[in-house]
Parts: sequence; C-alpha cells; structure tokens
Amino acid sequence: MTERPPTQVIAMHGWAGDSRGWEPFAAAAQALGWHWITPDRGYGSQPARAAAWDPSLGAGLGAGADAGAGGKPRRVVIAHSLGPHLLPDDVLAEADAVVLLASFGRFLPDGREGRRLETALGGMRQALAGEEAATMLHQFLTEAAAPQTLEQLPSTILDAPLSQQGRQQLLADLSFLASRRGLPEALPAATPCLIVEAGADRIVGPEARALLRQERPGAQVLTYPEAGHCLLGTPLVRDVITWIDAL
Repeated sequence: MTERPPTQVIAMHGWAGDSRGWEPFAAAAQALGWHWITPDRGYGSQPARAAAWDPSLGAGLGAGADAGAGGKPRRVVIAHSLGPHLLPDDVLAEADAVVLLASFGRFLPDGREGRRLETALGGMRQALAGEEAATMLHQFLTEAAAPQTLEQLPSTILDAPLSQQGRQQLLADLSFLASRRGLPEALPAATPCLIVEAGADRIVGPEARALLRQERPGAQVLTYPEAGHCLLGTPLVRDVITWIDAL
C-alpha cells in the first residue's frame, strides 16, 4: 500500500467563535495521523494564537499541484464563515486545498439586502461598544445555531465574562467583515476547494452564498438543506475528512 503524504490542517473559526469548536474535527484528523492547528482570535476564554504552517513537516505544494506526488506534505485550510479572511496571506498562499464552511467572499451584497445587513452590523458595533455586548452576542449565537438550540453548541465565547480585549477584537473583526469584497487575493483561484453551504443559514444569506459559488466556479459544493450557520446535526466531520483524504 502506498503511504499517504503527511497532512497538516489549519482550522480557522469565524466571528464570535473560538478554537474549541473544532474538537470533533481534531479528533477525527488526529486519528488519521494528521497534524491539526487551531488558531484563535482571542474573543473569549481562549488565548489569541496566530496561524502558521509547521515547517517541520516540509514546504507546501504550489497551488494546483498533485498533493500526493512523491509523498510531499499537503497543507489544507478549513475555515468557517469569516475564517478565510482572518488568515494571513502566507498561510492561504501555501494551501494545497481549502474547505469553506458556511462562508462568503462578500458578506454585503448589493441592493436592499446589503443595506439591511449594513444597518444590522451598525447596531452590533454599537452594542459591542456599550453595555449590551453580551446580550447582542447571545442573540447572534442563537441565530447562528438555529434551527438547533444554542445549548447544542458545546462551548461559546460567553462561557466566561467578555474581556475588554475580546470585545475590542470582536469590534475590529466586525468592521473588517463589512469591508470584504471577495475572497482574499492570496488564495490562488486554482486551489482545490470544497464549499459547504447551510441551506437554513440565518447569518450568511442566499445572495452571499451565490456570490461565493461565482467566485469559485470550479469548487465542489456540498449543501445541507436543513442546517443552520453552525452546521449542527450534519455529518460534516465525516464528509469533510473524506473529501480531504481523497485529495
């Protein structure tokens, strides 16, 4: 049997998430001997951790190369929602494949829907800057978990009191979200891509999902019609691990 190349994965959470949400993925990946890296923005109780490939596993392949050729290591990005936009350019540029979970290139579409979302983001920024931060975040996370309940999330950044540093990072990243006009340019267009959509997503709307598919017309698209933004109650881990393992 041909030995599979070493694999390392960088898994980046989205806005108001943290690295603990990847634990089911980490267990499945590590069972296969993959090297698992989980950066964190430091919104909640987890310390901020920057994203970087482990150089001890060797240099990454160029975009579009055969990740299995010659046993070379392969580097894979998995990112949820705002996640791909929060990764450094050098991480994205060296990725051999990318999995985009309930994500987007441009969050604010043109027209009425974009204006509605822009107004909502303004209200969220105001809440973060004032005394309603925890209440607003609870409402956001409830919408992200829906149609499942918030209690089905194993952990959230509200498990501990919100720090001033966490609040400031949330505020900065929320403004950053509104400014995105497409996927990061550092991510080569030829990089193999799996787009995972949540059909009942209350955070990333149909327009933003359609714009992402247009940006990556060659991507494989996997849709869970009944799932919400957090993709609870789906065979997500199995399906994504299977896609990566087949590269």
